Amino acid sequence: MAIKCPQCNLDVSDLLPIEPQLRERISELDPEFRLPDEICRSCMSSLRKKAFGPGGILMAQERANSERKGKLWQSRIALVKKGHSLMANNMYSEAAMTYEKYLRLLEIVFDCKTGQLTPEALKEAAKTAELTVIAGVYWDLLRIYDSSEKYTDRQKHSAVQLAKFINYTPVFPDIMKKAEAFLKQAKHPDIVKIFMTNAKKQRARCFIATSAFQTPTAIEVQFLRLYRDQNLKSSFFGRKFIFAYYKTSPTIARFLDRNTWLKPSVRAVLRFVIKCVS
Repeated sequence: MAIKCPQCNLDVSDLLPIEPQLRERISELDPEFRLPDEICRSCMSSLRKKAFGPGGILMAQERANSERKGKLWQSRIALVKKGHSLMANNMYSEAAMTYEKYLRLLEIVFDCKTGQLTPEALKEAAKTAELTVIAGVYWDLLRIYDSSEKYTDRQKHSAVQLAKFINYTPVFPDIMKKAEAFLKQAKHPDIVKIFMTNAKKQRARCFIATSAFQTPTAIEVQFLRLYRDQNLKSSFFGRKFIFAYYKTSPTIARFLDRNTWLKPSVRAVLRFVIKCVS
């Protein structure tokens, strides 16, 4: 008598129970995959290949890696808060260690080599809100490492990294003013100047809106960023749009900077867009 397999819906001569070990393995690989109590021999063979074959092992490794990165990403908040608290209590060495842990965590999450975290890595992952936090961390490290000659290399690295990140944040004017004041009392003013020079050199207004409105602190730019974070990031197509925007925006922004007569028209278009979505 033919029996219908609940997995493939084909008529078969018999069904085999799924052993607990196999069921547990499939659950690890794909928690959403629902298994019946019994399946046919063909389905059983396919299931075992999926569970214990090279593809299944790779899938399990990718899932474990993804979960690990997710946990690391969530733990970053506690590290930043701890670093800020240590700074407030003048525990600078401990703050530096905490900040370095935070930066290493981000390097792991975004698959960057040690010391090579870039704004582009976060932009492609639509994690741009973190750019301001990172800039603040590098600014603190720049000042902490100024206290000793043995940290000169680390201070230089912090200066270079800060210059890369600050251009993508609304705190650019504020930190530049603080840097000018800090320059007068710094033990290594030449390194502080490295930051200031690089920051001004890289101030290419990488976003269309920032270029059009001349400053990242413009109300319109802030609104568009808020709309991005609260609306676009929550949908699949919104994230695709963000990714495409970050790919094309620098080229268009540089074109606008070379052709400033176009900016009033671009501002008008962006204000119309804001009116439509608000």
